[in-house]
Amino acid sequence: MTFWAGGCASCHATADNKQGNEISLGGGLALKTAFGTFRVPNISPDTSTGIGNWSQKDFSNAMLKGIAPDGRHYFPAFPYTSYARMNKADITNLWAYLQTLPPVANRVNAHSISPLLKNRMAISLWKNLYFKKGPAVRLVNPTPQVARGQYLVEGPGHCAECHTPRNRFGGFDYTRWLAGGAAMEGGGYVPNITPHEDGLAGRSIDEITQSFSPNSNEITSSRMDDVRRSLAKLPINDRRAIAAYLKAVPALPTASPALD
Repeated sequence: MTFWAGGCASCHATADNKQGNEISLGGGLALKTAFGTFRVPNISPDTSTGIGNWSQKDFSNAMLKGIAPDGRHYFPAFPYTSYARMNKADITNLWAYLQTLPPVANRVNAHSISPLLKNRMAISLWKNLYFKKGPAVRLVNPTPQVARGQYLVEGPGHCAECHTPRNRFGGFDYTRWLAGGAAMEGGGYVPNITPHEDGLAGRSIDEITQSFSPNSNEITSSRMDDVRRSLAKLPINDRRAIAAYLKAVPALPTASPALD
């Protein structure tokens, strides 16, 4: 279930498989941001262009530490800032599942970013400032359902990557957790999903859970539609847990639509 909680196919599926075979993870999607264009890698088990030569340790280091097999620091366009909250069992299970998927021969082009950002040591400094591995919010005596939702949202689901505003250096503003803001890819706005009146205050856990279904009549972006298709494959208890957590986080007004 970790694969679907993370919506891996929504970014890593090759373009011709978006609506069909969502397990062809050849990558290639271009993510255009204020920092340049990042291209989503091939994570199929292809040994030439994917991660077929990786070990499980390589995969764990990438997911939990943001470190490549050759020791380079990954750019945080790869949401290891969220995956670092995942437990080792789920990382192991996800790795095992990826090994069962078909290899896809697709060499993805390099990122198109500022030469300054290509200095991977700068990413090491960024990590020291903004890479937080603990819980994003402190909840007082959360129920087991809310605790499960927190794990799914803050970890594999990496919802904050879109729904939490960032500062000018791309670090999360934890004081405005899930309060929405400008889309990192530009040209849009990501909604507030806290229980504030600007967000989900008027919606019940059942209604929020229903919104995760592809059959929902709620109008969202094509990217969120991809996320819905993945979330719909989770057990209903997990979807309700996500909704319960979203109703339990601090209620915050919608963040500024501009990057700080």
